[in-house]
Amino acid sequence: MNQNLVNELKWRGMIHDMMPGTEEQLTREVTTAYVGIDPTADSLHIGHLVSVMLLKHLQMAGHKPLAVVGGATGMIGDPSFKAAERKLLTADEVQHNVACIKKQLAKFLDFDNPVNGAEILNNYDWMKDYLFLDFIRDVGKHITVNYMMTKDSVKKRLETGLSFTEFSYQLLQAYDFLTLYRTKGCKLQMGGSDQWGNITTGTELIRRMEGGEAYALTCPLITKADGTKFGKTEGGNVWLDPTKTSPYKFYQFWLNCSDVDTARYIRIFTLLSQDEIAALQTEHEAAPERRVLQKALAKDITVRVHSQRDYEAAVAASELLFGKGTAEQLAALDRDTILSVFEGVPQFAVSRSTIEQSKSLIDLAAETGMFASKGEIRRELKQNSISVNKTKVGEDCTLSVADILPCGSILVQKGKKNYYLLNVED
Repeated sequence: MNQNLVNELKWRGMIHDMMPGTEEQLTREVTTAYVGIDPTADSLHIGHLVSVMLLKHLQMAGHKPLAVVGGATGMIGDPSFKAAERKLLTADEVQHNVACIKKQLAKFLDFDNPVNGAEILNNYDWMKDYLFLDFIRDVGKHITVNYMMTKDSVKKRLETGLSFTEFSYQLLQAYDFLTLYRTKGCKLQMGGSDQWGNITTGTELIRRMEGGEAYALTCPLITKADGTKFGKTEGGNVWLDPTKTSPYKFYQFWLNCSDVDTARYIRIFTLLSQDEIAALQTEHEAAPERRVLQKALAKDITVRVHSQRDYEAAVAASELLFGKGTAEQLAALDRDTILSVFEGVPQFAVSRSTIEQSKSLIDLAAETGMFASKGEIRRELKQNSISVNKTKVGEDCTLSVADILPCGSILVQKGKKNYYLLNVED
């Protein structure tokens, strides 16, 4: 058992608050700890990764991680620091989301280790048959309204209105901790700093009902140096599900982080050692334009969330977009990656029968509207500035079936930055 888990988390900047006695508990014995995740969507997004990485470090230090997917609490929604009440999910929606999240967590945690293998639990399993009257009699009497009202997450919502449904969330989460304490010997709950009030209510419930000691540890809520919200792009959340955020866009998110943010993120979201990160920072500072730190961060997390193959495809796609890629790299990309990379570039539909006629590029460019006139495309061809599928072509260029990429498109490029995608349709 690694005795320095707290020190590891401290240098990574992953501790915001910690209840007294927590470090001693982690040093004293193998400790079971949990993180709760409410299944409000059928995928985790990168904002969830901080608490998931807490579990990862915990397991690597020899302790036992529990990931509790909130099938029950997810039907209510945590009000902590939210401006308004969340949309309530149906039981079917929650169960679908739970199943999807379980698959994603398996990429981070070892579930097969016989000593400290991770477990995924669903709080719906212990809440579904608990009658409301029994719950308020058995549990509710142990936590006063006065105590619950002192929590910042509640006080900040009193002026705008807080429903009883949301108010009860604190008690339900506390009961989760109590249940895990009883059934799994769980003595520590971890989460984001906005969860401090809910977590400490759980430790208080354990103290009052079991006379036991339990602990809390929270990590900072991640923000960007410019003050904007972490994990958000113009298109919304950055998801772990490749159908919601393509591996290329996922890779690009990390690659485009500022130097200041990357210096923090590489500690939090990777398993690189302190020495490795220090060496990368030294290399980065010597030539910031090479973006060594960003590339290391983007590689590490893209491989872990997706795969080595997806990472390599994302790198190849990035090189294509910025003029360095080859025809071979282009041909290796699947349709989803092509469409993701060239999202926003002019696209034109052309029938397969037209391509089968070996149409000249000059005629096709004019017919599709890719260029304003035949004269324009001729001028560009004479200047040797036109490429088809990353290969320079001349005035006599004709397009044939052989030019259709495996993804079903043909890529035409003018100069270094102007792209046009011909999508071949049957």
